[in-house]
Amino acid sequence: MSKILALDTSTDACSVALYLEGEIIEDFQRAPRQHTQRLLPAVDGLLSQQKLRLRDIDAIAFGCGPGSFTGLRICMSTVQGLAFGTDLPVIPVSTLLALVAGARRRRQLPASCSVMAALDARMEQIYWGLFTVDGAGVVPNSAEFVSAPDALDQREDLVSLRGQLVGVGSGWCYPGLSCLAPAQVLTDADCHAGDIAELGAACFLRGETVPVLEAQPVYLRDEVTWQKRQRLRERRAD
Repeated sequence: MSKILALDTSTDACSVALYLEGEIIEDFQRAPRQHTQRLLPAVDGLLSQQKLRLRDIDAIAFGCGPGSFTGLRICMSTVQGLAFGTDLPVIPVSTLLALVAGARRRRQLPASCSVMAALDARMEQIYWGLFTVDGAGVVPNSAEFVSAPDALDQREDLVSLRGQLVGVGSGWCYPGLSCLAPAQVLTDADCHAGDIAELGAACFLRGETVPVLEAQPVYLRDEVTWQKRQRLRERRAD
């Protein structure tokens, strides 16, 4: 059975997990702006707790986005540092997929449903994607997007699901999404490294790994927009 190390810093939380022969062991911390200080110690602590070394791991899975630009960069650079030294393969996992898979694993969703995962992207926008949940698992039904919430009532794929969708994630806090009349909303759902580890283990068994140099974060919003936002924050702080 595979041993998968998983990391995620795509949101305010910092989480690390191990998938060990079907068991998930996770360290989840709510740590805004402390990812750099906490991520590697959490990795070391979890491995030590299980009496493992990094070379005992089969692959490293990570939340590749979408999510916080800074958080994704921190996670990617940490994964690169860990994988380079050990020549471990890596497994990028969508944070939106992990959100839905986690809600399903915790039995918060109906056995069969259409789910729209949405994360707060700040700047009055959300990251979102559509998924189908059934007895076999979670299947993506669309690409992943960044949009203004109140623009989504123009999308036929969403309008056709009005009244049927289950909403998962912090993006559903935006009032503009009420136009979709969701049947159920889980705004407190978080992206957990434990869910990324489980998804990563399934990918590993299917041979779906990549060399660390080929792994990339998924920002959806470009770096220029992020830099403008950073400058605006700095002006406000002055």
